[in-house]
Amino acid sequence: MTDAMSSLYPFLYEDTTNGGDSVDAVLAEVRRSTMDKAREIMELRRRVHREQGALLAACGAAMAERFAQGGRLFCFGNGGSSTDAADLATQFLDPPPGTPPLPAFALTAEAAVVTALSNDVGFDVVFSRQLAAFGRPGDLAVGLSTSGNSTNLLAAFDEAHRVGMLTVGITGEGGGRMAELDSIDFLFVVPSSSVHRVQEAQTTIYHVLAELAAEGVR
Repeated sequence: MTDAMSSLYPFLYEDTTNGGDSVDAVLAEVRRSTMDKAREIMELRRRVHREQGALLAACGAAMAERFAQGGRLFCFGNGGSSTDAADLATQFLDPPPGTPPLPAFALTAEAAVVTALSNDVGFDVVFSRQLAAFGRPGDLAVGLSTSGNSTNLLAAFDEAHRVGMLTVGITGEGGGRMAELDSIDFLFVVPSSSVHRVQEAQTTIYHVLAELAAEGVR
């Protein structure tokens, strides 16, 4: 077991008598790195609040209005953003006590639908096809992307806009191609080039939106 572990984590098993880093030094570096990352995301969240707080409030109010009129939420994203989209849908379906559940769906939840569309039609339409089938005027569409360049998200926003849905985009530094779309009503851009920090801040953004929308409906 020791041999297996040392092959995976050699820095923990170095001979410190020959000038190698000690375990204490390695752990100290890990602690420093962790604290640096925590400070970075905390400042990033503060910056998003400073620069986009008013937009968050306006978007939350618009989402609440749609829900109050019977609108349904459709969430989508690729990779880690797909997981975030599912988490966002869960925030509405399983809200805190005292908050009414609201209809929300993650467009990657049905593996058969996603793989059928990807295989038979193309991955670029995996979200827009579903919105064309399920979406209706008054519904909501929220798409997440760290780069803002995912072709299937761009197509989904265009389709959602065509249908008459409220569209919300959440992306990373610069906004990518999403920032060029006229079909996104509210666009939130996390000002960071780090995918990890972008995803962490995006989580905060959509949780805030979920709380604001739910409060507006209650």
